[in-house]
Amino acid sequence: MLILTRRIGESIIINDDIQVKIVDIQGGQVRLGIEAPSSIDIYREEIYKRIHSTLKKCAEPLVDS
Repeated sequence: MLILTRRIGESIIINDDIQVKIVDIQGGQVRLGIEAPSSIDIYREEIYKRIHSTLKKCAEPLVDS
């Protein structure tokens, strides 16, 4: 894992086309702005895990009792 220190208004660049910018810091929360091509899906981790959990359940074969 890469750990960086950034201040409000500073950014990191990923793969030439994704910019993650520190927008605000309040207490224990950091607000991020993300600029990326519309072809790239961006999710909060908990939403991403829920989507993949649901897709995994849908792909499981049905078992008769």
